[in-house]
Amino acid sequence: MSETLKKKLSDSPAARWTALLIVSFTMMFGYFFTDVMSPLEPLLTSSVADGGLGWSSDDYGFFSGSYGFFNVFLLLLFFGGIILDKFGIRFTGVLSTGLMVAGALIKWYAVGHQIDGAMTLPFGIGTYPSQVLLACLGFATYGVGCEIAGITVSKVIVKWFTGHELALAMGLQVALARIGTAAALAFALPFAKSMGGVSASVGLGAVMLCIGLISFLVYNVMDRKEDAACASSEGESEDGFKFSDLKILVTNKGFWYLAVLCLMFYAGVFPFLKFATKLMIFKYGVAENVAGLIPAMLPFGTIFLTPLFGGIYDKHGKGATLMIIGSLLLTVVHVVFALPVTSWVLAIVMMIVLGIAFGLVPSAMWPSVPKIIPMKLLGTAYALIFYIQNIGLSLVPIMIGKVNESNTGSDGVINYTETMVIFACFGVIAVVIALLLKAEDKKKGYGLESANVTEQ
Repeated sequence: MSETLKKKLSDSPAARWTALLIVSFTMMFGYFFTDVMSPLEPLLTSSVADGGLGWSSDDYGFFSGSYGFFNVFLLLLFFGGIILDKFGIRFTGVLSTGLMVAGALIKWYAVGHQIDGAMTLPFGIGTYPSQVLLACLGFATYGVGCEIAGITVSKVIVKWFTGHELALAMGLQVALARIGTAAALAFALPFAKSMGGVSASVGLGAVMLCIGLISFLVYNVMDRKEDAACASSEGESEDGFKFSDLKILVTNKGFWYLAVLCLMFYAGVFPFLKFATKLMIFKYGVAENVAGLIPAMLPFGTIFLTPLFGGIYDKHGKGATLMIIGSLLLTVVHVVFALPVTSWVLAIVMMIVLGIAFGLVPSAMWPSVPKIIPMKLLGTAYALIFYIQNIGLSLVPIMIGKVNESNTGSDGVINYTETMVIFACFGVIAVVIALLLKAEDKKKGYGLESANVTEQ
């Protein structure tokens, strides 16, 4: 009887794809909220008299980096991975989505109300308005929830798709998440302008996160049935977790190559997106109302490309090779953006190429983790990678905000050459790490160049 039930769940294509779709909605709404402020920078940095919030470029950079503050400096994401491996998917999923909603509401309140005063932060960080700091508190709280939700969903996919279409499933989840990113980049600014300000788009994102929380509660019902049908599939993995097993992570060279590659590649993509709308306005002369549409092309492209490349990895392998190619394309794009060429057509072409890179690397990187790390440590492994990624997501926007501030002319126009050179350097490092990872795979036999599908 239990074997029959098992066939109806994780071994049933309809069941596993349904589970994937449900949890993907949670992440899609999360990605919308993550980037909902990115196209709103022109509103945030315009004067209060003009309907903005009067933030500086430094304020905006500090706020953008605050997403990962708690994850990086308080190690909450790392502990979230341990909680996931110890207490399971259902508990961790509800905890993380609840934090997402709570953080979103704090951020919505901050940008929707006039908050006077300022505070000087220690260690020479700087002085920031109270409104900015409260928004940072909300975004940092949300960031903890979103990143833990991300590793939870990754473990959900490995649980349901190991031996099946693992890379394709991860690619499709990423693709749906990118729909959220693309929607935020394309529509957040016009929605905010039509509805009266920044808080309108942030409030919309908070409502969507509530729907995402409900979606995960629905998944929990399926997860409980799956565990009842095959008690060993999840239970043994989590019961087998021991803190001493963390040695497997810290001594695994291939794992560290993946982690650093993730740091460098995403440092060259997500922080860039947060400043890309203003780049299109100042450097390429794109009208403010449509400037967000060009960066939105990147996530729209990955909607199709990430599942495509994931399917290639499932059937033909070549995961390490895909990561090398994607890192090379990332480098080329930022080098071109650094050149003194101001054609908006070239900007569109480069955004398409960046979309290809953004489809290649994640489609191969995330399904490669289970080939290196055992299931019982998978939550902690993803958490540690996400933690390292969050270092970039936190510090790079702050650095770029200060660089942009220093390169702003008396007319308010920013020179982005230095900024794009920095992003290009991230790409170069990513290429080197990807080459080292391929060499390590050949030496240790992880199977990164092998197909994922073991049964039809």
